[in-house]
Amino acid sequence: MREYRKPGSFSRRKEQAERAQRLARGIQEFRDQEQQPEGRREFDLNDPAGLQKALPARVGDDDPRCGPASLQLFAGEALSGPSQQRLQREQNRKDLVRQRAEQQRAEAEEKYAGEAPPAELDLRATHLAELEEACRRAKDLAVADFNRAQAAEVAEQRRLARQQEDDDNLAEIYNHLTGDVLTENPQAAQSKLAPHRVVPDRWKGMSPEQQAAIHHAQESQRQDDRRRRQKERQLEAEWERQRQLGARAALELERQQRELARRLRRGQDLYNRQLAQEQRAHKEYLDKVVYTNQPTAQYHLQFNSSSR
Repeated sequence: MREYRKPGSFSRRKEQAERAQRLARGIQEFRDQEQQPEGRREFDLNDPAGLQKALPARVGDDDPRCGPASLQLFAGEALSGPSQQRLQREQNRKDLVRQRAEQQRAEAEEKYAGEAPPAELDLRATHLAELEEACRRAKDLAVADFNRAQAAEVAEQRRLARQQEDDDNLAEIYNHLTGDVLTENPQAAQSKLAPHRVVPDRWKGMSPEQQAAIHHAQESQRQDDRRRRQKERQLEAEWERQRQLGARAALELERQQRELARRLRRGQDLYNRQLAQEQRAHKEYLDKVVYTNQPTAQYHLQFNSSSR
């Protein structure tokens, strides 16, 4: 039985190994396709070729990033020096070829002019003069036509501009005449926040009804003010009358108090006189009746005169 089980276990191990290899191969393919270093978010920080891929400090003499304070663009400096030199050499070569061709043509014309007879030269000069005159007339006609066309165009533009300005002025006048400013439409000044509020820059004044209501309110306030002042005057008059009555009563009371004080002083004076008379009479009685035997100095000397 053990010998029969060995081939089956070997095939299973082989299948497991193949499955593991396929899984590892699939994982590696997924990594190669979906997990490249370039796809990471921090790859731009660790890119070995970052400086080569980065935008240079300036890409040309007319780089808009180079401002006055960048110190990247200097007078007389050219980044494309070799290419400019090649273009300059090519331009110099073309100029040299053109100059050689013109020189050869001039030499041929001089040679032809020296070999041609005088009559032919005169005929040729006359023909050239006629051609030059025809060219000049054609040029003058073309310039005149162009000037006339340009003048007509300018005149048409001015006419259209005046017409547009007139139309705009008429429209503005109509808008002013029919607008809320000159017509003083009270609805235009009505505020949307509350019915009793108005828009200050659109308000043209109060209506006759509002003015009449204000005049009525002012007249009512004036009447109330008159009544209030009249009541104040009456109250002040009553206070003045009460003050006068109080002053009179105070004067009368003061007079009565003075009269009472005078009577009291009179009675007191009379009582004092009576009391003084009684005291004098009592003293006379004591002096003359009670105290008749007055002690002498000898009477006082008899005391403490012995040892007893």
